[in-house]
Amino acid sequence: MTESKRAFEEQPQLGFAVVETTAPYDRDTPEFSRDHRKRLRERFMRAGAAGLNEYELLELILFRAIHRRDVKPLAKRLMARFGDINRVISARPALLMDVDGVGEAVVQELKIVEAAAHSLAQAKVLNTDVLSSWSALMIYCKTAMAHRETEQFRILFLDRKNVLIADEEQQKGTVDHVPVYPREVAKRALELNASALILVHNHPSGNPEPSQADIDMTLLVEQAVRAIGVTIHDHVIIGAETDSSFRALGLL
Repeated sequence: MTESKRAFEEQPQLGFAVVETTAPYDRDTPEFSRDHRKRLRERFMRAGAAGLNEYELLELILFRAIHRRDVKPLAKRLMARFGDINRVISARPALLMDVDGVGEAVVQELKIVEAAAHSLAQAKVLNTDVLSSWSALMIYCKTAMAHRETEQFRILFLDRKNVLIADEEQQKGTVDHVPVYPREVAKRALELNASALILVHNHPSGNPEPSQADIDMTLLVEQAVRAIGVTIHDHVIIGAETDSSFRALGLL
């Protein structure tokens, strides 16, 4: 053995220990996101919506728009901004985009869910006598209008059997006013050969109590359509939690 080789082997050997850690994943790592998403989806499939908090339901929607990243903070920011999941889904795209972390993909997913909810609710009232399916009709109207931030005026056009033949948004307004033109309502009723109408609009304030302006407008529309043989069955004001019926209040 050479002197140089012997000298090398007599040197103290350095060792390196491999240390395993059990530190949790960072919430932005792909591993954490994947495991969390799997657990949340499994809980939803076991217990349904009742088994999750609202922000967790929102997370399930956000999963489709934002991949491989924890979306819980964004879900909670959206809930804090708009109040509940219904208002998040129905919020205007421009307002959604104001929330940090929301991009076009998130807005698109939320609007897809909103459209699906409207379609499902509408399917339950199409081709039915809406007067005998009043609860389903109110669910449909609430789904479409209860959480909007501006007033919207819709008309449900019915045939002689009170079957819904058209549901049309006539006007959009501000937070406390929407213009309605009785002659245009009557004209559209003639075009659709409608026999009856149900007027519906929302109050973004959440209070469904009719204002004097609501009462005056309803009387003008009623006079305009009565002249062409069309009946107004009701005018419903949709609030955040409850609604008001002009018929039930004795205003029609």
